[in-house]
Amino acid sequence: MAAGARRKIFVGYDSSEDIAWQVCRHSLLRHADNDLTVIPIRQRVLRELELYTRPHDVDASTEFSLTRFLTPYLAAQSGWVLFCDCDFLFTTDVREVFEGLDQSKAVYCVQHNYTPAYDLKMDGKKQAIYPRKNWSSFILFNCDHPDVQKLTPAVVNSATPAFLHQFKWISDDRAIGSLDRDWNFLEGEYRKTDTVPRVIHFTNGGPWFEQWQNCDYADLWLEERDLYIDARRDAVLQKAA
Repeated sequence: MAAGARRKIFVGYDSSEDIAWQVCRHSLLRHADNDLTVIPIRQRVLRELELYTRPHDVDASTEFSLTRFLTPYLAAQSGWVLFCDCDFLFTTDVREVFEGLDQSKAVYCVQHNYTPAYDLKMDGKKQAIYPRKNWSSFILFNCDHPDVQKLTPAVVNSATPAFLHQFKWISDDRAIGSLDRDWNFLEGEYRKTDTVPRVIHFTNGGPWFEQWQNCDYADLWLEERDLYIDARRDAVLQKAA
């Protein structure tokens, strides 16, 4: 990536959780002085473009369960690109995570090792349990790495979910870099910390669900939501003036 180029951040989009995407995007831009390009990965659009052709999976927990692996292809660039789920809240400048990366790595992620605390997520969907769970919810892809370049639409449309989510497309596990846990802090799975994590992941459900209003860090998400609503209202008023 050329010096001074804007970082691309791809965020999984689920039509049932639009507000989660909006707040995630707002928190990303607010902490990075709006110097990011934040792009939603919308399955409907990818189907229209015939980039995603898998049969609809009624058991998938989100619309972006597998489309996330098209991120490097969609980025169409050299260097590093980031994907994250929409149920994230950023409390720091995400550009910091791009600093000091080892170019020999195919990806970086938080290498969680846990058993989910809940059988069901707050939207009623069954909690899937598998090796390397939630590793793929926040991935830094090295678009120049040959293993990442394997993630063509043909592969993403034909490979098993386990092959994709468990990073079996990476030929050597040593090419999987490790990030500090607070770059993908799993609310409800990890004990609340004295200091606010850099990135909070409401993996079981967030305050946009009525039943999840009192989860850890809900106040921070609600504050960000209110900032987003205020900014949207101001933009509408300015346009109408």
